[in-house]
Amino acid sequence: MARTLRVLAQLMGWSCLAIGLAHVVLGNAAIPGAGSAGPTVDSWGRFMGAVFAGYGLAWLLAARRRPIPAGAVRWLAGVFLLGGVGRLLSLAAYGRPHWFQIALTVIELALPPVLFWLADKEERAVREEGAAVAAARR
Repeated sequence: MARTLRVLAQLMGWSCLAIGLAHVVLGNAAIPGAGSAGPTVDSWGRFMGAVFAGYGLAWLLAARRRPIPAGAVRWLAGVFLLGGVGRLLSLAAYGRPHWFQIALTVIELALPPVLFWLADKEERAVREEGAAVAAARR
């Protein structure tokens, strides 16, 4: 389980970092179906791209720790889930976006429960290992 969690955390980190940097560099062109949304949306998108790149770095920092901190995984996965909920709200308010954003919504809603589950398993394994080491020392 620890290896799966580490691989997913690294995949999240590198993906979010790459996507965020693409938004910083490309602006509106990085958003499928957006076309020319104007300078205000371009500015906002580039700023949010930098924030998303930082989010990716947070995943990478968590993935480097041994063991991966379950609390950090829960917070980061919760933010990802909130992003998916935001997309659902947009869908309800404005209708169907570009097909690629629908695919992203599915990922943003489906992946966090897996990450929550893996974080719980990892936390339990670390706790049990710690208890076993403490018992062996007695």
